[in-house]
Order: sequence, then structure tokens, then C-alpha cells
Amino acid sequence: MDILLIAGLWLDGSVWREVVPELEALGHRPVPITLPGQGDGTASATLDDQVAAVLAAVDSTSEKPMVVGHSAASTLAWLAADARPERVAKVALIGGFPAADGAAYADFFEVKDGVMPFPGWGPFEGADSADLDEEAKESFASAAIPVPEAVAKGVVRLTDERRLEVPVVVVCPEFTPAQARGWIDDGDVPELAEAKHLDLVDIDSGHWPMITKPAELARLLAAVADG
Repeated sequence: MDILLIAGLWLDGSVWREVVPELEALGHRPVPITLPGQGDGTASATLDDQVAAVLAAVDSTSEKPMVVGHSAASTLAWLAADARPERVAKVALIGGFPAADGAAYADFFEVKDGVMPFPGWGPFEGADSADLDEEAKESFASAAIPVPEAVAKGVVRLTDERRLEVPVVVVCPEFTPAQARGWIDDGDVPELAEAKHLDLVDIDSGHWPMITKPAELARLLAAVADG
């Protein structure tokens, strides 16, 4: 299966470099996506530009792909299902949940000079970053790409309820499947509360398993793709 890989905030497609060969060895066709404004040198990109890049990747596959979104990019994966419900085979969300219609995409941290820079490790102390050593943290921070304001503050628009029929799997890294189920049942994730085919799977990692557990993550994604 074609597996489209969308990284979260401050990351480009290279963050999947250790996941890609593992997925290939398992018989799949991984396609890391470098988003406009996150690796292409364009600071003026918008959320619509990022959605368009994901949809272009969906449309370029010969068969229905699985779309994987990490963290904030879980919303991008879900927007792909909304825009192409007949073309997306499955959605996998790693450490994140889709924003609701009308919400801001990722207005989480301070914006400076038109971009939202990586805020440092303070907000991610604890389970998020516990499996990253100091070298990994320094490498991440030095390579972090400031996210354009028009991406972070872009408004999510969902229009096609057929997205709710697309099978979706939440990969739970720094939280457990039981915690995720509780948040969904409590109404904190309305999109997934309405999803018709939802599974929750665990991975023993922090927030960035593509960095700390690439082989395990690849096996998990391959299992989801294989059904």
C-alpha cells in the first residue's frame, strides 16, 4: 500500500528517514511529504497550501493510500479524508487528534515575525520527550523549522461527512489507548467520537516515535495497512 507520511510541527519529510526503509522491507510504498512552509523554504505558506500538498500526494497514488499524520498533522490527514473520502483507504494518527471544523489548526505557541518557532523543550517535559537523549533534543531543536503563522492559525474546514466512514487508527505514544478513549468519550475529540471505524493502538514511546522507535512504528503502521 502507498503510505503517505505527514510530520507534525517544525518537521519536514526527512524525519521519516528511518521509518521509510523499514516500511519498504515490509512490502509497502512509503511517501514522506515535505509540507509547504516546513522544508521548502517558503515562510508565506498557508494551511490551504499544506492541504493542497497532501491532496496532490493522495491524487498521485495509483491505489487508495493510507494517510498518516503525526501530532498536529493528524488534522491534515483527516482533512485529506474529508476532501477525498472515496480515495483515502485509511487514516493513521500518531500522537494527535483532528481539530474540529472552525477550529484553528495549531495555534499553540507564540508567533514571532510571522512564524511560530519551536518553543524549546519546556512545554514537552515529561512523557513527551522522556525517550529523547540530549543529543537528540539538540539535533531536533537545531533543525526545527518555524511554522508559518498562516499555517498555525489557519481555520480548519470540514465539509463531507463521508470522512466519518474512512477507517481511522490512533497510535498512542505518550498517552495510552485508555486515556485516548476517555478523551473521545468525554467529547474532547468530537471528530473521532463520530468516526464509524475507530481503533486505538499503543506504542511505548514519547511523542516522536519516528525518531526513537522507527522500526516498531513501521511494523505498527504496516500492520494497520495490512488490515
